Amino acid sequence: MSTTEFQLLAVLAQEMNMRKAAERLFVSQPALSQRLQNIEKQWGTKLFIRTQKGLTLTPSGELVIRLANEVLEKEEKVREELQSLDSKVHGTLKIACASIVGQNWLPKVLKSFVDQYPLAKISLITGWSSEILKSLYEDEVHIGILRGSTDWKGPKIHLFEDTLYLVDKEIEKIEDVLKTERPFIQFKSDSNYYQEIQDWWHREFQTTPKNTIVVDQIETCKQMTFNGIGYAILPAITLNESAKDMKKIPLKGGHDQRLKRDTWLLGYESAFELKQVQAFIEVVNDFLATQPHTF
Repeated sequence: MSTTEFQLLAVLAQEMNMRKAAERLFVSQPALSQRLQNIEKQWGTKLFIRTQKGLTLTPSGELVIRLANEVLEKEEKVREELQSLDSKVHGTLKIACASIVGQNWLPKVLKSFVDQYPLAKISLITGWSSEILKSLYEDEVHIGILRGSTDWKGPKIHLFEDTLYLVDKEIEKIEDVLKTERPFIQFKSDSNYYQEIQDWWHREFQTTPKNTIVVDQIETCKQMTFNGIGYAILPAITLNESAKDMKKIPLKGGHDQRLKRDTWLLGYESAFELKQVQAFIEVVNDFLATQPHTF
């Protein structure tokens, strides 16, 4: 089989829908169906079962799709190695990034990268720290951008730090938290962020919040706070012009120092040797040279 046929199977397995797969592959559905039939003839078995709801993989199909993905991944790595010998920067830059950074900081850096290196492609996934580390460990990405502390043993670059604020429409002093009946809005996190907030809260008040609302995303938490539903503790990176009418009280820890969150760029030595990764790090360093390291 050719790599284009492997690519066709990979897209079908991702979409599990003939129409959507045809759109992604820029072919008609009849043409795609005919190509799939030819591939199945080559293997001498059905790879997909057609249903009213879409496609379902057969056990044979699962094996062939696994092979297709392995071949495509190896081809991509060979292309990257070949391109690293070229003077121009192309290839795919694969990044796994903390959602909050992907929404508020990374787009500006990527804009500069795309402007300088138009031949390079970008693959970006966002999520929690554990998901980003998993992507790095499994060699699915070149670079991980994480929040908080990390014991990563490979190369890492400190990007910036930002202060944590208690944010509300009404509360002007930290001690007023104990007087309000309005809820404390928290967002879920698998990093040490949640624990940091809990530790600070107990040090400051020696009690628990009267009323809490827990949401699954920081952006939801932010919007609920900005709409006056309750108060939240948010990092400065999320507080742009839209927060100008909000009360923002910086959290302080030991020795009256502000509580801050660090953001790091991580990767393996082998990834840092790729031209597209080197180019991205140069863009990041140039960006940091002109921007404050603290929000």
